[in-house]
Amino acid sequence: MNVREVQEAVRTRLEPVREALKAIPGLPDMFEQCFMNTLDTTVQIDEGRTFVITGDIPAMWLRDSTAQVLHYLRFADLDEVRQVIRGLIRQQVDCILYDPYANAFNKTPHPGWDATDLPKKKELVWERKYEVDSLCYPVWLMHRYAQATGDYAFLDEACLQALRAIVDVFRTEQRHETSEYYFIRTNCPPSDTLSNEGRGAPVGYTGMTWSGFRPSDDACTYGYLVPSNLFAEKILGYLAEFAARANDPALADDARKLAGEIKSGVAQHAVVRHPEHGDIYAYEVDGLGNHHLMDDANVPSLLSLPYLGVCAKDDPLYLNTRAFVLSPGNPYFSAGTYARGIGSPHTPKGYIWHIALIMQAMTATKTSEVTELVSMILATHADTGFMHEGFDPNDPARFTRPWFAWANSLFGELLYGLYEAGKLESVLSGITR
Repeated sequence: MNVREVQEAVRTRLEPVREALKAIPGLPDMFEQCFMNTLDTTVQIDEGRTFVITGDIPAMWLRDSTAQVLHYLRFADLDEVRQVIRGLIRQQVDCILYDPYANAFNKTPHPGWDATDLPKKKELVWERKYEVDSLCYPVWLMHRYAQATGDYAFLDEACLQALRAIVDVFRTEQRHETSEYYFIRTNCPPSDTLSNEGRGAPVGYTGMTWSGFRPSDDACTYGYLVPSNLFAEKILGYLAEFAARANDPALADDARKLAGEIKSGVAQHAVVRHPEHGDIYAYEVDGLGNHHLMDDANVPSLLSLPYLGVCAKDDPLYLNTRAFVLSPGNPYFSAGTYARGIGSPHTPKGYIWHIALIMQAMTATKTSEVTELVSMILATHADTGFMHEGFDPNDPARFTRPWFAWANSLFGELLYGLYEAGKLESVLSGITR
């Protein structure tokens, strides 16, 4: 099978949505090119493996590669799609077994982002910034694939070894002071390396699992990254189900126990009282009494928790947190002429991310909010027809990353999901043309 066969198979399924989008000039083509961007530009199929680069960086992130293909699972009745996803699962398993602390990988030997990083990387590692979510996303992909297909053939011994490695790393990093992991990069901004001789700021034991870096690949201020821990708790349940199916009760029990410890740690250490919004989740904590109130556009984020399956959209604690992160109280919330939403310290101050606007729409409960967000997106792609990383809300032609497949996939997923839910016509009718 080659990539062209998959592209052709998926494109046949897009026509009903294209037809529904015709009320907005140019939107059918924009939808299709965003929905297809991953398959059209980033997928490499080789010997049963699917390698998915992130876009303008020629490396595969465990997080991004999963997020880039999830919207294709609605077409899992197509053998071509199943082969692509199974191949990606195999590739991700290989990556985890190669180095479970790495966040991004090369297809062939390459010095990666910075050849001077310490400790010295293996030749297939692009970057070795340890991020909790990097080990969550592959399990989520397995779960979503199995749900869509009923196919568990991927659950072989190599896959089980990878699942054990995930639990082992999460357990080790519950007590980071005993871990051998460190990361040092020189001649870079402070956010690109870890303080304290590469160990990060001190933390106390909480039951949560430590993360060196955020999904943005920026260093954590405090080591317990709350949205990633909430995601880890969720995926450990999926991992336990896989282990039970594969007749590994010890792994299943350990995963469930670890999930319970993380849940307890979040409840005891990560919920803080805000004077305006009530009880909310902190973004990061250290187990020593310090917490960081903010949200970042990258997923897992606090905003994205319902999308990740962590909680319901109407969960009271989530709603309180959502109100905070979508307010000026969040230091990375910005507003301008064309949009308002969440950005990231990873991009210029005041920039907003399309991923955050899309995630806000996906977690909204009111059609009016979704309409407003789609309108913002259509006003800020700078006539490119693609999503970007961050953009200036007063001048959307100023943006970062012209080729960012994850954001494009999410926009395609948003519109297709609205179509499936019977809400697309209502959303489009409220857009001023």
